[in-house]
Amino acid sequence: MEEPSFFDKVYEVAKMIPYGRVTSYGAIAKYLGAARSARMVGWAMNNSHNKDVPAHRVVNRVGVLTGKHHFDGTNLMQQLLENEGVQVKDNQIIDFQKYFWDPAKEL
Repeated sequence: MEEPSFFDKVYEVAKMIPYGRVTSYGAIAKYLGAARSARMVGWAMNNSHNKDVPAHRVVNRVGVLTGKHHFDGTNLMQQLLENEGVQVKDNQIIDFQKYFWDPAKEL
């Protein structure tokens, strides 16, 4: 059996992010042993359509919804997060540390 791709590994981690929590591109990269690959995690999220990945739960290191333009509609990413109880204002998660889920500590 072949080794899963980096993108597949990213998707497996993203699928474990609990409802109502968020993580960062960098936290996923670090967990996968590729600390300098946050941008590649972002590319994986951009390609995650039709893979049942909760990409809306992955944001930048300070809680900004940097991937929002990859979601249909103007505020879909924000709406999905708010539906899970995560507060967002001006494309930034309010009280980011409260919602932050670190795969290195949680998995």
